[in-house]
Amino acid sequence: MAEKAKFQETVNFIRDKFPEQADLAMILGSGLGILADAVEDKKVIDYKDIPNFPVSTVEGHAGQLVFGRLEGKKVLLMNGRFHYYEGYHIKEVVYPVRVMQLLGIKILLVTNAAGGINHAFAPGDLMIIEDHINLMGTNPLLGPNEEEFGPRFPDMSEAYNKGLRKLAERVAKEEKIEYRKGVYAGLAGPSYETPAEIKYLRYIGADAVGMSTVPEVIVANHGGMRVLGISCITNMAAGVLPQKLSHEEVMETANRVRDKFIKLVRGIVREVKI
Repeated sequence: MAEKAKFQETVNFIRDKFPEQADLAMILGSGLGILADAVEDKKVIDYKDIPNFPVSTVEGHAGQLVFGRLEGKKVLLMNGRFHYYEGYHIKEVVYPVRVMQLLGIKILLVTNAAGGINHAFAPGDLMIIEDHINLMGTNPLLGPNEEEFGPRFPDMSEAYNKGLRKLAERVAKEEKIEYRKGVYAGLAGPSYETPAEIKYLRYIGADAVGMSTVPEVIVANHGGMRVLGISCITNMAAGVLPQKLSHEEVMETANRVRDKFIKLVRGIVREVKI
């Protein structure tokens, strides 16, 4: 099936299930899918039932598309994302973002679990992403440009929308939620980084590191979406503390900070101008 036909089949299927226009979309990272429980009047579709959609294979990613209302807004949530390290082609990883654009969604909130590189950070911190460094070794815009989505050479000087970042900071202060700001480095994974790699990442300006988000944000910007990114610092990266790293720790920390994470996101959704 041709690429355009695939997109149209997916969009038609979702519109049939969720006929209302969503105000914004969210991608929920490892252990952060609990936010989906806060959605009211929700309808849920499993990824496996959506034509041409990949399927999440990682623990902590439910693999469901959720539509409903949150703080008076109509939201479309990806409860679980796709990662390059799962073996998907990079264009499959970002397929849902393209679908969101075709559905007419203009605002995207991306969340992730990340390792802390900045020595001032601690597990459980929430970091508003100011910028990112793409070290995945690929780019989802490689190949012929899809003019209907955006320009050949999209500007990335404000990949994370300044207005949305200011809104997130204001909400955090009003809700008395401590937060950090910083740069997210995206690596391919799935192995955690070595202490030497973390030392390098700190040297080039990264505050946190993870294995997602960057491809989605590139494609969202290519399509003219406004993007806000929030990282949950679930562990300190290799070499920062004398410890071994595990996905179990990531999940445990994400669960521990769930209340303040939900409080922050709800406040942002409530205040954002569509």
